Amino acid sequence: MPGIDSRANGEIPQDLPARYGGRFFTEGVPTHRFPESGMPAIDAYQLLEEEMALDGDPARNLATFVTTWMELPARQVVMENLHRNYIDHAEYPRTAEIEQRCIRMLADLYHAPGETTGCRTQGSSEAVMLGALAAKWRWKKQREAAGKDTSKPNLVFGNDVHVVWQKFCRYFDVEPREIPLQEDKYVIDAGDVEPRIDENTIGVVAVLGTTFTGHAGDIAGIDKLLGDLRAKGQDVPLHIDAASGGFVWPFLHPDDAWDFRLDSVRSINVSGHKFGMVYPGIGWLIFRSKDDLPEELVFYENYLGETDATFTLNFSTGAAVMLAQYYMFCRLGFAGYQAVMEGMQRNSQYLAEQLVSSGRFQLITAKSPQLPLVAFQLTGDPPYDEFDVSGQLAAERGWMVPAYTMPPNAQDVTIMRALVKENVGHAGARTLVDDIEHACQILDKRGESLPDHARRRVQRGPGY
Repeated sequence: MPGIDSRANGEIPQDLPARYGGRFFTEGVPTHRFPESGMPAIDAYQLLEEEMALDGDPARNLATFVTTWMELPARQVVMENLHRNYIDHAEYPRTAEIEQRCIRMLADLYHAPGETTGCRTQGSSEAVMLGALAAKWRWKKQREAAGKDTSKPNLVFGNDVHVVWQKFCRYFDVEPREIPLQEDKYVIDAGDVEPRIDENTIGVVAVLGTTFTGHAGDIAGIDKLLGDLRAKGQDVPLHIDAASGGFVWPFLHPDDAWDFRLDSVRSINVSGHKFGMVYPGIGWLIFRSKDDLPEELVFYENYLGETDATFTLNFSTGAAVMLAQYYMFCRLGFAGYQAVMEGMQRNSQYLAEQLVSSGRFQLITAKSPQLPLVAFQLTGDPPYDEFDVSGQLAAERGWMVPAYTMPPNAQDVTIMRALVKENVGHAGARTLVDDIEHACQILDKRGESLPDHARRRVQRGPGY
């Protein structure tokens, strides 16, 4: 038989059946040095498939806000357009037109009062950077026109924001005026904002659906404060970070005025790859009007024979998920998005009710509406904490339900949070409740916290 002699000599036969894998089965995989030679396509595929199997299951990742499931035709849209470069408007004019359609649809959804502008972005992080840059530039132009100093810009926001706001301030030399949270008060209001505004304030940020508890700040109250200041001659714009809530509030809470219905709101960012239900990474930045985007930030360039106007931090990037966003708008429409969001809300309410009825947990609640998620914490005084429950749940059942402490000054508060997206149905919520109860029973028997090495595996952030 072929290979017998080589095995006898301790050599690796080259004709192993395909089911045993390829060269990496016995030699290991490329890790540090560029491989000298390649491998069959099926082997490279299997290598990646086996590596990814060691990751967590996205379907059980209740930490992430990012979409982890799309229906087959939507996935085909993505697959069939992975080779299409979004930035190449000259060669792909219909792609550019579809981007503009999405911008106009979102402007309509957010009640823009007239003709507006915006852009697709690489998630809300790029949208935040661009929106904040526009605010800084507008402030700078106003100060220069008045002959005033422009060296000390500041931005006001709460500690309920995504870390990208701190990044913007550090990268673009803006003083962050952060508002600390408090126990039982995890969003900001006008009273928090007012003492931090001065003539160097380029804008105020309010969050629609925080990553910590899913609630919104008092956006209407902040708008009133800024309106009063505007009447006195100081124009401070309001930016809405609607990364998560921008695809929830219009459908679940349509009467809540948080968008361009409020006079101070000049720009809104939203993540299509969150509750917009598209795979990562797609975000959007929408301005109230064309005048809110300073012309100096728009670049006109001749690319492949045609002059394009661009307002981006990235250049070449795939068009596939942007086209998938348009697919979702056409596929669902307002009524469809509303039905999906209402289903998520019902399932999150069911999960919340079951957790409370177990007697082990209490909810982190607020009077304001909430994203479809459950934020909860242990009651009583068990010999373990939320980090232990999260670790035990991950170890035994594969659920990724994060445990984390709140930002300053509420850092002594520890909570868990489960997102209830489209892939978590009623049966999945019921299974999760049972698995959480089982994890608690195991911890009851232990009578103590998990060892340090197990606690280190717990996801300790609110997720993205």
